Amino acid sequence: MLRAAIIGLGDVSPVHKYAIDASDNGELVAVCDVNEALKTKYPDVPFYTDVETMLEKEDLDVVHICLPHYLHYPITKLCVEKGVHVFQEKPLALDYEEGLKTLALAEESSKKIGVCFQNRYNETFLELKRLLADENVGAVKAVKGLVAWHRPETYYTTKPWRGQMEFAGGGSIINQAIHTLDLMQVLGGEIDRCKASLSNITDYDIEVEDTAVANFTFKNGARGFYMSTNAYVENSSVELQVITEKEKFTIKDNCLYRSNSSGEKELHLQDTPMQGTKFYYGPSHSALIQRFYNAIEADTDDYVTVQDALPAMLMIDAMKLSSKEKRTIEMEEIINVES
Repeated sequence: MLRAAIIGLGDVSPVHKYAIDASDNGELVAVCDVNEALKTKYPDVPFYTDVETMLEKEDLDVVHICLPHYLHYPITKLCVEKGVHVFQEKPLALDYEEGLKTLALAEESSKKIGVCFQNRYNETFLELKRLLADENVGAVKAVKGLVAWHRPETYYTTKPWRGQMEFAGGGSIINQAIHTLDLMQVLGGEIDRCKASLSNITDYDIEVEDTAVANFTFKNGARGFYMSTNAYVENSSVELQVITEKEKFTIKDNCLYRSNSSGEKELHLQDTPMQGTKFYYGPSHSALIQRFYNAIEADTDDYVTVQDALPAMLMIDAMKLSSKEKRTIEMEEIINVES
């Protein structure tokens, strides 16, 4: 069994504990958080307030990093250098430049660094990828991603780092809708350029955006439209749509719908619901974490790697720069500067 620990006991940590407990080959043996009041959250597991102390005292195989964004890289670096595999909650890093530093860590170490883009393993998304690859539906012409969620002002006031660019790296685009950006580039391929506008339509006292809209142009000529906001009244279902030369496919409410050229729409597949967590996170944390654990034991790359996660960071940087300078950004501008 792989000996696992969770670092950071915030909102998403129960999702990771659920997946560890449900895995075939993982066991939660330690948790860590600077807030001692959280010691009773998992009373049957040894609790630490210092990562280095935990790494010294516990014989760990893998850690799950569920920390604020600005801590992802330094804590990942510490754990990898101590000889422990790392499974990171999203985002990969604060920005593309820091993502490249994480890539260097992964390339220089024998330890694996996985990234939690669990929605890649939703049954509906896997089936959509299969349909696009295996059936005669024609080339992808357009990809659309819509995320309309709700975050009250207390979301930022109780954990102020979320509203500060220095510590979060962005708002809705990096903290909520990064999964949708990731899926869009998986479906559409490499992105050529981006035009975006980031704004705040709530009255919250935050530095990061709560709303974003963007147009992406893929290198294959396909177009991408993206919108995200935290200003809705609830966490509405994410919508992901692909238009090909012959058909249209839409994932919404955990269902995959298929429409032909005549506009006839049918339910093609529905995700198996995940119990015990927030449905809008996506149902596939357990599938992804099990895959990562298997990859550790078999020494394979069959998981979401740092290289896989980099394009979403590139998209986020391009959106921020485009909005700031009010112009279209060529992706090569960012790649060339950071490389």
